Amino acid sequence: MKMHIAVAQMGPIQRSDTRRQAVARLCELLKDAASRGAKWVTFPELALTTFFPRWDMEDPAEIRSFYETEMPGKETQPLFDLARELGVGFYLGYAELDGDRQFNTSILVDGAGAIIGKYRKIHIPGDATSQDGYPIQHLEKKYFEVGDLGFPVFDAGDVRIGMCICNDRRWPETYRVMGLQAVDLVMVGYNTPTGYGRLGEPKHLPAHHNHLSLQAAAYQNTCWIAAAAKAGVEEGIHMIGGSCIVAPTGEIAVQALSEDDEVINYVCDMTLADGYRGNMFAFERHRRPEHYQAIVERVGASRQPL
Repeated sequence: MKMHIAVAQMGPIQRSDTRRQAVARLCELLKDAASRGAKWVTFPELALTTFFPRWDMEDPAEIRSFYETEMPGKETQPLFDLARELGVGFYLGYAELDGDRQFNTSILVDGAGAIIGKYRKIHIPGDATSQDGYPIQHLEKKYFEVGDLGFPVFDAGDVRIGMCICNDRRWPETYRVMGLQAVDLVMVGYNTPTGYGRLGEPKHLPAHHNHLSLQAAAYQNTCWIAAAAKAGVEEGIHMIGGSCIVAPTGEIAVQALSEDDEVINYVCDMTLADGYRGNMFAFERHRRPEHYQAIVERVGASRQPL
């Protein structure tokens, strides 16, 4: 079975840019993907606003201005209407305000414009307060709580689609939980600055680690991965691009070349995973969960024997 997938990378969204402007860009990317024949599109994390966790804000009204209280809302409805018109589904990342709870969220919308799945980011990186000596602040722990929906997988026609967000892609548990639900395609959006991480880290490593994580996960969990960046210089901070579609072989099938708004697409052979699922990664034959207890019983590393 073939599935035509697109990834819609976005260039930077500045603080002065409105949601209406961001949605207009998303609509143009969706049209581009549809014109190529794609049936599913992955958009980035926090695709409606600038990456606001770089700032230590205190005014509740200012903070809440970055969140969505309904989806779709008045400003995002045109994207849903266009998806229905074109018959193209999409993944969209945004900041969600659910009552007083704040989440870094993504949704899966089908070609009829209906929300068929929701995910809330679980691996929240960064800090809850500003850190002295860091050239870039990363305050996701201040603005988002840990997601409470687990790692669900959703039936989308003949395929099963899962979602994760940015830092989730670095953690093997993310994909294994979905792999155990026979996921066929994982969609992931990210905003990754080049200057955050280990202090003094060479600037080439964030992009390397991005692809390393995605390629290993696709191979080890026998699935396709569609990963979309928000890239370029946003509010003076450079973020990596490298949006890509990765095959179950662990190979990058196609990759974005710019740090601007750019669509990449690939006709994915969904049966490519079958050979691995029936042999090397036949979970039901080879997994030994009785020896994996430490993965769920121990949070941090310890020298204490298990």
